Amino acid sequence: MSLTLSMGRAALSADFATVKKGYIASPIYDWVFFIASPLIALAIGVAIAGTPFASEDVTLFGNEASISSIFIGTFIMAHLGIVFFRSHLNQEIFKLYPIRFTIVPVALFAAMCWSRWLAVAVSVLATWWDVYHSGLQTFGLGRIYDMKAGNDARVGRRLDFWLNLLLYAGPILAGATLMDHVQEFKQFREVGSIFFTRIPAAVESQRHWLSSIVVAVGVSFLLFYVAAYVRLYRQGYKVSFQKVALLVSTGLCSIYSWGFNSFGEAFFVMNFFHALQYFAIVWWMEKKNLVAVLGMQNSSWGKLVALAVLVMLGFGYGFWAEMTDSTNQAAYNIIMVIAIMHFWYDGFIWSVRKKLV
Repeated sequence: MSLTLSMGRAALSADFATVKKGYIASPIYDWVFFIASPLIALAIGVAIAGTPFASEDVTLFGNEASISSIFIGTFIMAHLGIVFFRSHLNQEIFKLYPIRFTIVPVALFAAMCWSRWLAVAVSVLATWWDVYHSGLQTFGLGRIYDMKAGNDARVGRRLDFWLNLLLYAGPILAGATLMDHVQEFKQFREVGSIFFTRIPAAVESQRHWLSSIVVAVGVSFLLFYVAAYVRLYRQGYKVSFQKVALLVSTGLCSIYSWGFNSFGEAFFVMNFFHALQYFAIVWWMEKKNLVAVLGMQNSSWGKLVALAVLVMLGFGYGFWAEMTDSTNQAAYNIIMVIAIMHFWYDGFIWSVRKKLV
């Protein structure tokens, strides 16, 4: 009887290991927080569209906006801030790039305080770097799934890089939300830059051609991408189902939200799943380190306290940043520096190729 039970447990353990293989954390965790999160966010966006939650303004600390707008603004800022749990609290990562993590942000902040023109330029840059960075977050998750499937980190890397930029930026450039992004250039009016303030009008006049070019290039690249991966498969590449599902989920959400925005919640949807994915990957990768930093390795409450610290500090900073008046130049510069550092740091602290994941 004991032998039978032991064999049964061993079989169940083997089955679980087989099911878990290829996932970052576990099937449920990955599907909720990574793979299906774009579709979950899309469902939430459709559900709140036209409701008081999204359409009626409230006044909070002098800021007038809808509850959904305040929430997503806080969530965005929160996920930008928690990069420091990996870059600065993880000593293995920090020791690799000490100058990037200390001198560079201080120097950028000082430069922005010294030059109003630079401060405006950084603010506009943040909007477009966010588009680039968001596409590369999906790229990074996809590369981790490739690694989990047993593939070389260099195989198909460039193909995935361009595909993810296309899936995220393509619907913006060819769709309904293009001008929402381009309007950021009007900030240059504050420093009297005529050239940059003319960009929105110039883009508006060429939208039809831009959309046609993006669609033509996009369709051509998708055909090329599939053909290239068929060739790689024949050479031994192992297809990751998780990666394919992630790309499909993200692509459908991006095209429907950025491209059409028929329900008016594209900004909420795309930023919600992006921030959710980021909180999930930071927690999964850094939870042991955070528990150790808090000195709670031997406590049964260690992980729960660590998670609470991550969420509370993240959302605490996010709420402060969202409520901060943009006319408070010093505070606004701090917020922009943190955003830019987040975009930059993410390019190297999650590298599969450099074996940092």
